[in-house]
Amino acid sequence: MKPTLLLLAAGMGSRYGGLKQLDELGPNGETIMDYSIYDAIQAGFGKIVFVIRKDFEEQFRSQVLSKYEGHIPAELVFQSIDALPEGFSVPEGREKPWGTNHAVLMAKDVIKEPFCVINCDDFYNRDCFKVIGKFLADLPEGARDKYAMVGFRVGNTLSENGTVARGICSTDAEGNLTTVVERTEIERRDGEIKYKDDNGEWVAVGENTPVSMNVWGFTPDYFEYSEAYFKEFLSDPKNMENKKSEYFIPLMVNKLINDGTSTVKVLDTTSKWFGVTYAADRQSVVDKIQSLVDDGTYPAKLF
Repeated sequence: MKPTLLLLAAGMGSRYGGLKQLDELGPNGETIMDYSIYDAIQAGFGKIVFVIRKDFEEQFRSQVLSKYEGHIPAELVFQSIDALPEGFSVPEGREKPWGTNHAVLMAKDVIKEPFCVINCDDFYNRDCFKVIGKFLADLPEGARDKYAMVGFRVGNTLSENGTVARGICSTDAEGNLTTVVERTEIERRDGEIKYKDDNGEWVAVGENTPVSMNVWGFTPDYFEYSEAYFKEFLSDPKNMENKKSEYFIPLMVNKLINDGTSTVKVLDTTSKWFGVTYAADRQSVVDKIQSLVDDGTYPAKLF
């Protein structure tokens, strides 16, 4: 069974003008996610599913979904603040949905095969999709509890225009994930890659240290765990009182690892990430995409 690509796009607003997810960066108006979908098709993915907000469904269908017709089957699912398990209600004053793993949960009724989750506004490059696509396609039918994450080499994920936030990963002897620690300030300083630790000290890390860029590979049993743990999350008064608390993918993954329920293989990739973290990054991204078109990696028009 071909794997599915799940794209997290509910963070988009309906005013497309200033949204980096739909910024036209390719030579024929391509967005970053167009390149992800093109690469996923090349890597053998069989379907794409977008998580969006219901309020811009019509616009999304006409401006985004229509271009993939005839290339790959596509479906929409919707994330909303009130998509909660029975017995729970939205706390007063809460304005935003419940985070990335809540978004993943919205796809439980349409994904029955191994799947990969990605962000819409990161340019991951082709090797990333080959690596995760092969892992998912090679899983035996009915596989459970064996997941994966693409670990980008930190040196391939920096911005020239400021610090970046990355989840720095640790692995065991088998190459399975043991922890992901979010470091909010990482940059190249004096020729070394360093992050600022909790005490404000700069700590050096190796060029090839794996970091999470939110590329995860799961099997459908992940939805069962996510539903059960979401109820626990909502049952914690702290999470209901905090109007900005979020149910993130790493929260779920860390629980499954710590409980000994699942393993998460960290897959190495040579892909060089780029994205628009800062406004000043935009021209650099346009230039990098153009050079990939010029060298024949991508056609001038994708779809």
